[in-house]
Amino acid sequence: MAEINLLSKLPKAKRDISRRHTAKTPENVAIAKKFGQAYFDGPREVGYGGYRYDGRWVPVAEDIVKHFNLKPGDRVLDVGCGKGFLVKDLMKVCAGLEAFGLDLSEYALKHCEPEVVGRLHLGSATGLPFPDRSFSAVISINTIHNLQRPGVIRALGEIERLSPGRSFVQVDSYYTPEQRDLFMKWVLTAEFHDYPAGWLKIFAEAGYTGDWYWTVLEE
Repeated sequence: MAEINLLSKLPKAKRDISRRHTAKTPENVAIAKKFGQAYFDGPREVGYGGYRYDGRWVPVAEDIVKHFNLKPGDRVLDVGCGKGFLVKDLMKVCAGLEAFGLDLSEYALKHCEPEVVGRLHLGSATGLPFPDRSFSAVISINTIHNLQRPGVIRALGEIERLSPGRSFVQVDSYYTPEQRDLFMKWVLTAEFHDYPAGWLKIFAEAGYTGDWYWTVLEE
């Protein structure tokens, strides 16, 4: 169990925090939390502003394969897979790797990459539809913070159940009050968030023994 940045090679997203804050109405937050077309492919004010494959996850997939020493025949799950970009790239960088994904967005799954058709499951992180210890590694990036606290604990327990000690989660956090203020101006979908110390207490409460890292906003 360790803090490790497996997304260090991902390009930094350009965020206009002031514009998002101005547009952060209850109506836009409600639209974002539906995780539908508007969230993925609508205006930036309610989500990604267009969620398209561009290969940026390839180096991340390489680092994940290296970190977990994954090899052909191993099974890996991406919880909160969206359109399956990481699932696609995991299979690209490790031929023969059995990569799968799960997401609660029907829209994302219906607009997934052709290479991952049949590998993505519709469902929630709080009840992963797979047997105990059925994966060599489980990944969940910027997903479980979209649950309320009890759901976060259940999701962490589910990840642990599928791959004890061989998982990675990244969640929204902040080190300073100033970073928390930036986060509150930007956030649309996160239901639970905390300082790192608070997250570590949640991990312990859930019995989570995998690795982790934080998504921290900076101006």
